[in-house]
Amino acid sequence: MKTKAPFSFYIIALHFLLFIPFQSVLAQINQENLKKHIYYLADDKMQGRGTGSKQVKKAAKYIEKHFKKYGLAPKGEQGYRQSFEARVRRVVVKDSIRQADNIIGYIDNDAAYTIVVGAHYDHLGDGRQGGSRDSLGVGEIHNGADDNASGVAGLLELARHYSGNDIKESFNLLFLAFGAEELGLVGSRYFTENPTIPLENIHWMLNMDMIGRYNPDNGLAVIGYGTSSKFPTIFENITSDIKFNLSRDGNGGSDQTSFYRKDIPVLFFHTGGHDDYHKPGDDPEKIDYNALESILKLEIDVIDNSMKQDKMDFQWTN
Repeated sequence: MKTKAPFSFYIIALHFLLFIPFQSVLAQINQENLKKHIYYLADDKMQGRGTGSKQVKKAAKYIEKHFKKYGLAPKGEQGYRQSFEARVRRVVVKDSIRQADNIIGYIDNDAAYTIVVGAHYDHLGDGRQGGSRDSLGVGEIHNGADDNASGVAGLLELARHYSGNDIKESFNLLFLAFGAEELGLVGSRYFTENPTIPLENIHWMLNMDMIGRYNPDNGLAVIGYGTSSKFPTIFENITSDIKFNLSRDGNGGSDQTSFYRKDIPVLFFHTGGHDDYHKPGDDPEKIDYNALESILKLEIDVIDNSMKQDKMDFQWTN
């Protein structure tokens, strides 16, 4: 037998809904989106997203499609694209010079300064471009689910969040998917040498590379804490359900290094190496999606706190 709830129940329920903090609802990272992005980018059909391949170009189109979907403005030299040449140097190949692209989307909040959020989307292909840590696996597809489909998934979710939270932040945001990182940080270096926004107007840069294989014994590494005197204030009172460790150095084996060398404060989020790093076994089912969601929520807290600061100063750490 069904009975109607009393009218007072609906009033109480409506009152409760009205007083749920609006931003906390919109700020939720969608774990299904993360899975969708990683399973797409790290599928065998993508052939490891080697620089210059048809498949890495398909990955670029996927990122561009989502930037358009989220309403990001194009900020490349040709729409969302910034094209450049990259050279394979580790091994001898016939097609050593390859075309590559950075994919760049922008949230213009009419602010003086901009926060850059980046992640590289290329990987090793079948290992023949160099970089494979499995000599017996050269010729097999290196899917690169952690390296770095995980970072691209994070980039797209942060773009979705900040373009859809109905808040006009006090900083602009530039979302940058780098090409040819695996050939020596080529895409990020090209951008910092040919910036599509003035480098002096960058508040700071956040980089995500390999954020999908969280190990609770080691925790998340947050590298670059020493590159601005403002980071201690930004991290004050920030908590998370995952362990994270703050490291001062701005240099490192990923794209934040290109910005650090231009006197820009940086943070590099990284869950560390593992047995599948640069091997054919770096597959989507091995990603810790719960931890990945927590990492992105932590990054939102850091970005939001950084918007409470004036233009950030820069410090060399070595």
